[in-house]
Amino acid sequence: MPKPVVPEEKRRRRRPTRSGTVLSEELIVETALRMLREHGSTGLTARRLGLALDADPSTLYRYFRGMDDLTLAIGDALIGQALQGWKPSGQWRRDLRETGRRIHAAYVAHPQAALLTTSRVTGRSNELAADEAVLDVLRTAGFPLPETVRIYHAFIDQTLAFAALDAASLALPRAALHADEDQWRSTYAQLPDDRYPRIAEAAPLLAARMVTSAYPTALEMLLDSAERQLAGTGGSARGCTGGSAQGR
Repeated sequence: MPKPVVPEEKRRRRRPTRSGTVLSEELIVETALRMLREHGSTGLTARRLGLALDADPSTLYRYFRGMDDLTLAIGDALIGQALQGWKPSGQWRRDLRETGRRIHAAYVAHPQAALLTTSRVTGRSNELAADEAVLDVLRTAGFPLPETVRIYHAFIDQTLAFAALDAASLALPRAALHADEDQWRSTYAQLPDDRYPRIAEAAPLLAARMVTSAYPTALEMLLDSAERQLAGTGGSARGCTGGSAQGR
């Protein structure tokens, strides 16, 4: 049976570590993110985290029920970073665009952490706040409840899926990443047009686009579809200002 997690207020009264550091959940998560960035997921263990914090590894279990619980906290922290300073504008399309791009960017900024957390459901405060915000944007715009849930599902999964895909590329060793990107120039651009006519004609454009994230384009396509659905239901037109070109 896992040990009960000590309430935050009791943790704060504990004496500092040997180096004078006062532990907190936030500090542990920040340190874990740094270790993931520097060493990858295999480098994140309770022992190594304890060494980085100058604390006994067992101390971590006063804050988290285990390493999986810490993983969920890391994912929730990334969502919190994405939402920091965000406020709805009242234009649903602009608000969904900004929310999606913020979440995607927060994960991509921490590729190793993204690989661990994009598929997880944390049930923590920042995740709940993000879900509430997206659902409220859609309902306030006038989407019926079933359509709200359908679009929310597609929006969240699309954002996290692209974050995981883009993070996986960024987490590759630099040589492997450059080799993959170079394939669009060294291989695809050299294919004979008699055998691969469509690839040959598109090769210059593919070389330019395929080394960037497709998330902004996919997001606009989702928003275009949602806007057409809203118009078909006779819902509110608020948030349509700027159309699909806004923010591209």
